[in-house]
Amino acid sequence: MIYNENKKKRETRTYNEQYNEEVQRVILNMLLSYPEAFALCRTIIKEDYFDDRLRPAVRFVMDYVEEYKVLPAIEQVKAKSGIIVEKFSEGQVHTDYLLKEVEGFCQYKAMELAVLDGVELLQTGRAGEIVERAKAALTISLMSDLGTDYFKDPEERLRRMIDKSAYISTGWNILDQKLFGGFTRGGLNILCANSGVGKSLFLQNLAINWSMLGYVVLYISLELSEELISVRLDAMITGRGTSEVLRNIDETVMLIRNKERKEKPGRLYVKKFPEGGTTVNTLRAYIKEFQIKTGLKPDALVIDYLDLMYPNNSKIDPSDQFIKDKYVSEEIRALMGETNTFGAVASQFNRSSVSVTEYDHSHIAGGISKINTADNVFGIFSTLAMKEQGIFKLQFLKTRSSSAVGQTIELAYDPVCMRITDSLPSSDNINKPIARGALKNIEQVSKPKESENTSIISRLKQRSSISDL
Repeated sequence: MIYNENKKKRETRTYNEQYNEEVQRVILNMLLSYPEAFALCRTIIKEDYFDDRLRPAVRFVMDYVEEYKVLPAIEQVKAKSGIIVEKFSEGQVHTDYLLKEVEGFCQYKAMELAVLDGVELLQTGRAGEIVERAKAALTISLMSDLGTDYFKDPEERLRRMIDKSAYISTGWNILDQKLFGGFTRGGLNILCANSGVGKSLFLQNLAINWSMLGYVVLYISLELSEELISVRLDAMITGRGTSEVLRNIDETVMLIRNKERKEKPGRLYVKKFPEGGTTVNTLRAYIKEFQIKTGLKPDALVIDYLDLMYPNNSKIDPSDQFIKDKYVSEEIRALMGETNTFGAVASQFNRSSVSVTEYDHSHIAGGISKINTADNVFGIFSTLAMKEQGIFKLQFLKTRSSSAVGQTIELAYDPVCMRITDSLPSSDNINKPIARGALKNIEQVSKPKESENTSIISRLKQRSSISDL
């Protein structure tokens, strides 16, 4: 017992002294010695983080940089603040170490201030502010990536561009081919459709595809409940209808466990947020909390759907859909980049798209604002008759990675379990879907003759690039 108490005291003392006044003074000296590092750290440093005796120096430096855009000389700092600072010689401190130290210091002090101010906030009825400040402290981070040094290594840069490992498969080969490999991390991919056509259905299939590829997927819903989404996922995983899933729970559980044991998927979490008031900052706080509680870093974010989200800035009028969607799209894309995730979001088509057979940008609710931000935009075609026949169509409205704009692909749809899969190309280059619920349609398609198979192979060999497919 005595040993454990002494150990706890030593750990507490070490933790409290991790950023004592002497450590803070060294951090300040290092920042004054490296202008490039100070420029990166400037956005997260606050005067309140430093001890009282050092604050005059920090205040002077921050004000000086704000006005003159350069660091003051150490003699100026001493003369104006009365604090003696020193300058490190070049090469004396590793920049990566300095950035990591400053980031940890700012996170620690922000959390410390939130805790110390907690009593006063509780007494004044502002308990919610404690939570917000604690979450904000956890999200403090530095941008240590300075970008691409264009002239440094052109060969490595170009080879990285054609490296397929930089692309994340969607789980559908035909879609991956059109996108030169799939989606990329940090990109914004929007799936558009009219109400009831299958936006949520497509996103749920996408989430399963990614989880089966071993990724950690967060499915964010602002419309459907977690229970309904989960039952749909059960149907897609087991190949059964939702009524059968609920009627035979023991068999459903067994099928899911068998699938998990054989394919060893990643993780898939479903989270419902309220339709009104959910912002990207809400999602950012959730992701941070998710990481803390599970120890997992999410790979993919699937958001259903964009039009129901609100901008971070509460002063933006949500009734102005063009402006609202512009800010939300930019903020989601920034979140993808910040968290190094990939993913997709859904969006509505407007009324003018109901009776058309081919979509264009004018059919997207909110207009061009979200299109400009997105990396890929797709339109979903799927009438009731098409679903019964096992057909799901996807039209490319915008792509930044390929020349597929205006093209349409067909995927196979199983109307029983709602699973979307790849299609089977036929001899006339039209995709005939393979879906368990549509076998009666497949049986009517005769098998191609050997000569027709040879013709298919010869035509495929003649294609010179993926964009031809």
